[in-house]
Amino acid sequence: MERNVAAKLVFKTVANTKVAMAIAVANNPGYDSVTETLSITADGGDVPFSELNDHHGGRFQYMEFAEPTEVTVEYAATVHGFGVPDTSSAMELIRYVRPSRYAESDRLLPTSYAEFGSLKGAGLLQGVRNWVNGELRYVSGSSRGTDGAVETLLHRRGVCRDFAHLAIALLRSKDVPARLAAVYAPGLSPMDFHAVAEAHIDGAWHVIDPTGLAPRESMLRITAGRDSSDTAFLSTVGGSLSLKTLKVSASVNGELPVEDPGQLLSLR
Repeated sequence: MERNVAAKLVFKTVANTKVAMAIAVANNPGYDSVTETLSITADGGDVPFSELNDHHGGRFQYMEFAEPTEVTVEYAATVHGFGVPDTSSAMELIRYVRPSRYAESDRLLPTSYAEFGSLKGAGLLQGVRNWVNGELRYVSGSSRGTDGAVETLLHRRGVCRDFAHLAIALLRSKDVPARLAAVYAPGLSPMDFHAVAEAHIDGAWHVIDPTGLAPRESMLRITAGRDSSDTAFLSTVGGSLSLKTLKVSASVNGELPVEDPGQLLSLR
């Protein structure tokens, strides 16, 4: 499969702002080839940056701005073939079963056991996926950046990250390691960066998308972590910025895969 992705960002910082950006396709040794370009400019010149490696192949571009600066970022990549499925250490599996900032599994434990009873393995993944898909409405702009899984369940609506956080919290409540993955998602409409959940069962990570808005087989990982606090495409470490432009594209060369929500799939 050939997958083509791109992103353009324009943001303006205040003085003394440090920026961490995650928009590049994650490293994976299994791809046949990856061709990519990245341009970061300000005031007609290149912006110096360093690339930091994160968990699961994620790559963050780190920049520092002493003065207020308007920055333009353009990224594009073509990926041929499929990557190898991700693996995790014993410590990572412990980390991903704990409650986290946006996936309060401890508070949702009674809900998870009441709704999913004795379900395990693939049946539990399918049950959680279908339940979240049925209980929530996808409403653009309906959630706040501070909303976690509990708040999402109370309001019964959200965007992709909210759907993923709720699924992750419910799975962790049943002692299943689960995490959030930021992805490029060919077929997504409206097009944007996308968030999905991954759960570890039977010795492997499997992706579920409670929104059902794009086929999982063609998704490309950008980052993965406990929740969206680990996977934000743009964040500051001191200072602040305002995002002025965000354009994302993702496509495949040929027909999109047909999505079967009940099929076990890994991000590749």
